[in-house]
Amino acid sequence: MACQPSPQPSTSNSEGDLLFLLDSSGSVSYYEFSRVKEFMWDLVQPFTFGPRDVQTSIIHISTTPTMEFPFDRYLSSGTLQKAIRDTQQLMGDTNTGKALSYAKEKFFSDEAGARPDVPKVLVWVTDGFSTDDISEPMQLLKDMGVTVFIVSTGRGSYLELSAAASQPPEKHLYFVDVDDLPIITKELRDAILDVIQANRLHAVDITSSSFRLMWPKLLSQETGYYTLEYAPIDDLARKRTKQVSGAHTSLMLSNLAPETTYEVALIPESNVHYFPPQTTRVTTLAEETSPAQVLISESGPHSFHVSWAPTLDSVTSYQILYGPLPGNSAKLLEVDGEHNSTVVENLAPNTTYLVTVTAVYKSGKEKSLSAKACTQEEGSKVRHLRFEDMGPNTLKASWDSADGKVLGYRVRCRRQTGPSSVISVSPQIHSVILTDLASGTTNKVCVKPMYKNQPGKRLCRMVHMQPATEAQGYKHRQRA
Repeated sequence: MACQPSPQPSTSNSEGDLLFLLDSSGSVSYYEFSRVKEFMWDLVQPFTFGPRDVQTSIIHISTTPTMEFPFDRYLSSGTLQKAIRDTQQLMGDTNTGKALSYAKEKFFSDEAGARPDVPKVLVWVTDGFSTDDISEPMQLLKDMGVTVFIVSTGRGSYLELSAAASQPPEKHLYFVDVDDLPIITKELRDAILDVIQANRLHAVDITSSSFRLMWPKLLSQETGYYTLEYAPIDDLARKRTKQVSGAHTSLMLSNLAPETTYEVALIPESNVHYFPPQTTRVTTLAEETSPAQVLISESGPHSFHVSWAPTLDSVTSYQILYGPLPGNSAKLLEVDGEHNSTVVENLAPNTTYLVTVTAVYKSGKEKSLSAKACTQEEGSKVRHLRFEDMGPNTLKASWDSADGKVLGYRVRCRRQTGPSSVISVSPQIHSVILTDLASGTTNKVCVKPMYKNQPGKRLCRMVHMQPATEAQGYKHRQRA
């Protein structure tokens, strides 16, 4: 489990209705649902909420779509964070198409708190599976001006999802494991900001000493010029002024103080029409230090992978101190300053570790950041996955239980022809019925145990259904 992300600088001067399409169906485990909720909050946490800023809502994908709360209900970070945290999984079928049609109604509904003339953004987090068609309702949403971002945490079809997302797909479609969602948070947030800030003065490329201002084209070189005024909000007497040609729509401001909020005003000086001034506030970042983020991944019973960011030329080495919790024993690894990851080995299974990464700078100063990591239970993998013929196009998949305190099992069937399916069952159940397996096809079946801290390792088999002209039944072989 990775450390909590550090607080993000507040982002103001953004206006838009942001809707999350949340897979709340039975195809999603409780663990995955919880991680997606954390991702949603991390994504919107820096935004300023209000009737002239960002408003957000959630629609559940289930048998029947449901709106968790209207856009205009939560207009502060604190109340919205609690609302996201309290959101409960509904279970049921994965009727994404029906949820998209419902979203189209709510995106333009006064009753749902939506606003008529602001950018509309849809963020759909999916495991790549839907029981109904999504292409038509998704196209209707895009035709009505909604920008669609898709985050696939499963192995959905790239062709289908790239057609569903707004274009180009490289800016609107993300494939990532549910445990690695924090990796894409900033990139997706910036892409959303590009949509909801497009018609207002705003800042991009913010660093500790500079930022670039961008604004819509209001003038031309022949019709006027712009006056830009900026100053720290706690010392407005230090106001500085710049004049920019009417042909420009951006300007880089540099030599700024770190961790300082600046008041910025853009005054169009037109010889044709009056344009009201536009204002924004921009907070520069703290001076860059490392590590700013620590991530834990690839956890097994006796090892896990530790990575950190950013890597800086001013760092000579990194020290990784790790030990079990509770306890006061710890071991130390040292890594060259050019590297940003290592593998920690020879660990105890089913144990929580405190991992501290310390950057040693050339100047002699040090900076540390910690994260918790959990090793998997020993043998956290199902055994002896087997199949039994239950009639035409139907099999029974059975397995022996995994070790440790299993919270349930997740069974995924990827059909050679037809849709994939995911079934979640309780820990006492060790078999499921798989249907719609066409004769003559080879299908992949995977079973994964779910634990409190993280999922276990999956066991997969390829199952071949005999053609109808041959003897009834199937063949299966182990997949390495």
